[in-house]
Amino acid sequence: MRAVDERDAYANLLMPALLRERRLSGRDAGLATELAYGTLRGLGTYDEIIAACSDRAPEQVDPPLLDAVRLGVHQLLRTRVPPHAAVGTTVDLVRLRVGIGASKYANAVLRKVSTRSLEQWIPIVAPDPADDPVGHLAVAHSHPRWIVDALRDAVGGDFDETAALLAADNERPRVTLVSRPGRSSTEELLAAGAEPARYSRYAAYLSEGDPGSILAVAESRAAVQDEASQLVALALTRVPVRGADSRWLDLCAGPGGKAGLLDALASDGDVAGLPATSPAPAPSPAPGAGDGTGGDGPVAFGGGAHLLANELQYHRARLVRQTTRRAAVVTADGTRPAWRPGVFDRVMLDAPCTGLGALRRRPEARWRRDPRSLPELTALQRGLLTSALEAVRPGGVVAYVTCSPHLAETVAVVGDVLRRRDDVEALDARAYLPEVTEGLGEGPYARLWPHRHGTDAMFLALLRRH
Repeated sequence: MRAVDERDAYANLLMPALLRERRLSGRDAGLATELAYGTLRGLGTYDEIIAACSDRAPEQVDPPLLDAVRLGVHQLLRTRVPPHAAVGTTVDLVRLRVGIGASKYANAVLRKVSTRSLEQWIPIVAPDPADDPVGHLAVAHSHPRWIVDALRDAVGGDFDETAALLAADNERPRVTLVSRPGRSSTEELLAAGAEPARYSRYAAYLSEGDPGSILAVAESRAAVQDEASQLVALALTRVPVRGADSRWLDLCAGPGGKAGLLDALASDGDVAGLPATSPAPAPSPAPGAGDGTGGDGPVAFGGGAHLLANELQYHRARLVRQTTRRAAVVTADGTRPAWRPGVFDRVMLDAPCTGLGALRRRPEARWRRDPRSLPELTALQRGLLTSALEAVRPGGVVAYVTCSPHLAETVAVVGDVLRRRDDVEALDARAYLPEVTEGLGEGPYARLWPHRHGTDAMFLALLRRH
């Protein structure tokens, strides 16, 4: 908690290192992770409750003391830890780390908190939903107000669905693994204790334990990767293209999750579960759109492609090298590429974004994101999408992907770029996700959601250049 506050540490990177350092495993590791992640997710709600039980506003409380009290509040309101144990251990922690005087403050606040359940506290500390529905959701589900606004807009203004999405953001996400074809298989993951996944044929769920203890993961033949990330990569490989299909580009490849799967698919020729010798059927194009290929029609990918993985930051490019086997990895600015225009058959653009779709996995991210960064981010996204469309050849396809559902980063970016070009059409992305039979939206874009699909929120546009 202190490292996240003082050093801007990332909880999902720091926690595994601390667990190894302190030699915690099993239920102890699970409890430590839940205390840290759960407290970080719930900060907005907890601070309102602490304020109601204290003579000082949270921002006036010594930060180490406040963090400890937040940990105690989380135990009291969202775990099965007995109230006396939650209060006692927190007071002991404060006495050890902060001081005796501070421990008395912690004891007094936590005892007041323990007099009500979370459900009883919400009507007391949150705005009346009739007067301020967005403010109510922000406090009740512990999200900054601007994020609640953005997510409400993304689901079409429905407050009930917004509440369901916010609640899903606060659930502990399951660990999802990906088997890299040609290097490992889901059968190997299942034999190691994982469970079958709902959508991706390369995915498996790990309900407990350290993923690194699975041999395929330890050897980088498999990895941890959300199912939505797998599905959008698979969708790119399913779009039929006419003519050669040997050059693929991942424009913003770091840290390498999608590049690892694309590299394996390119090498293995196993596209979306179809035999390498059997062409993938061409789904119906979006209304009013052609297949964009001309000539004798589309030809599906049949294996033997090579991936160029590009990444701006050197340390992230190193991670890409660790996750791929045959890909060429380069470090370059994707908006000013060194390659010739129109040389790639398929381009993956997983654009830098606010990451609002992955708040389940990055618990502190909701408090770090700032809406003032949006203009700079969306300008970068437009530049990268323009570069991606220049990189793909006529007849080729670009996947524009964000792990954010924010309208400014998704439909607005794609729409702005398409309005400037008459040589690009949007395909119906839903047709290339046959595993997901509902909840993808009205098209032509596809959206995956935590509350609908149990995945990160992911946006996918598939664009064909004429």
